[in-house]
Amino acid sequence: MPGRSFLLKKPDPLDQDSHLSRLDPSPDDYSRTIFADKCQITLAAGSGGHGCISFLREKFIAEGPANGGDGGSGGNIYIQAIRGETSLHKLARKGIVKAARGKNGQGKGKGGQRGEDVLLQVPVGTVVREVSRRDPVAEEEEKERMEDASGEGVRGQWRRDKWILYPASVPSDYATLEFPRLSRSRRSAQLPAPVHLDLSKPMETPMLLASGAVGGLGNPHFVSKTYPRPKFATKGDAGMTITVELELKLLADVGFVGQPNAGKSTLLRALSRSRARVGSWAFTTLQPNIGTVVLDNHQGRPVFSANRATGEPRTQFSIADIPGLISDAHKDRGLGLGFLRHVERAQVLAFVVDLAAGDTVEALKSLWRELAAFEALRDRETNTQTESRIIDWKAFGSPVSSVSADEGAMARNGAGLMINPSASQQLPELSLKPISTKPWFVVATKADLEGTQDEFARLQSCLEGVMSGNTPHPGGLKNAWQGRLAAFPVSAIRGEGVERIPEWTASLLHD
Repeated sequence: MPGRSFLLKKPDPLDQDSHLSRLDPSPDDYSRTIFADKCQITLAAGSGGHGCISFLREKFIAEGPANGGDGGSGGNIYIQAIRGETSLHKLARKGIVKAARGKNGQGKGKGGQRGEDVLLQVPVGTVVREVSRRDPVAEEEEKERMEDASGEGVRGQWRRDKWILYPASVPSDYATLEFPRLSRSRRSAQLPAPVHLDLSKPMETPMLLASGAVGGLGNPHFVSKTYPRPKFATKGDAGMTITVELELKLLADVGFVGQPNAGKSTLLRALSRSRARVGSWAFTTLQPNIGTVVLDNHQGRPVFSANRATGEPRTQFSIADIPGLISDAHKDRGLGLGFLRHVERAQVLAFVVDLAAGDTVEALKSLWRELAAFEALRDRETNTQTESRIIDWKAFGSPVSSVSADEGAMARNGAGLMINPSASQQLPELSLKPISTKPWFVVATKADLEGTQDEFARLQSCLEGVMSGNTPHPGGLKNAWQGRLAAFPVSAIRGEGVERIPEWTASLLHD
């Protein structure tokens, strides 16, 4: 059109081949994965607000009745397992999670506002285990029980940590005052100790983990014939503190297991939108990278349909790119035992072998030998922990029963002794499904290079022999998973051959 000019954009070669450029990026085109599969955090429930000392003040009423409000309860801490979360790094950064304290009561009978609750959202498959706890309310109740049993309890004693006095009062107002004994029934609901939760399914509603303390009582609660206008109220209870260890029982639906520089990170980029770092050198990946394979983006028909064990449609699954394993990794060589732990936290194993690196059958056997040796090592550790679980001990020469120790009983011996079973302790390793019983398949990378067809034929022949029973298991395991094995030749850097992997993988998932 005359009088108008158009700016034509030159075709960008990267736009024409954006998919390939993402699979073979420049050295600085990657995102750093922030990942944590285990952390220890301290949960501090909210303390209760203080009760109020107040009196009605109106015209023609010289000394009005007490009308102080109660303090608000402290905030609770809840936990909820949801889909979509894959790491515990958000909680690991915090270290300490505190719920809000309840507000103090006010005049005219106005109660204090509850403290704000805290919700912890964790990935499905998280195990929560208590390491230690401190509950001031439980300690106070135990102290009162022991005083009642010994007859040393004093009624009417003023305590600075329990009572609030009217600011305008003088000491003579309390010279003959007998403070009432507080009821023991003021206690909020709480999970039984020690806390041990296995959050293996997504939760519709959050679960209470640490409840806030109860607020203090306003002065109307202490009105009597003797004291019609009490000038005292109670303080709110202190909130409990729990230290818990969070650990992922399931790292991802699928775990890539392979030797260094086998093409695992490039394969992860080809299957998902992950921007894991790739390079042509060993140990490019130093910590697990998590990618999500979307099966249904709700924009038309899905490529294929897959359901979970509950009948719910599966719309996605997660993949973990686990750092490469070398020979004697079970002896903590290379990146060692830390990353063998990640392997047993995957539901399905995908062994990634390099067709251009030599004997793929021997590479597969080498990987399985490391996993079998690690599984035997874990079995020995479990047996050792079971044998050392029962300990016979005595405190200062006097035997203490296991029942009293479990309940945290207090012994009065001279200066006094507190048996605290919830003190900080080293928790045992999680009991997970053996690696040998997990479904697995093989992905043969770099199949676009010349001379790799014969090597893939050898690999496929080996897997057929394992299925038929004519060839021993690659790891020499007798009670291994028995199912249909498959090998997929792919060129991850070109994105070729990877379209068959998601459907096969979804058929092996049973969560």
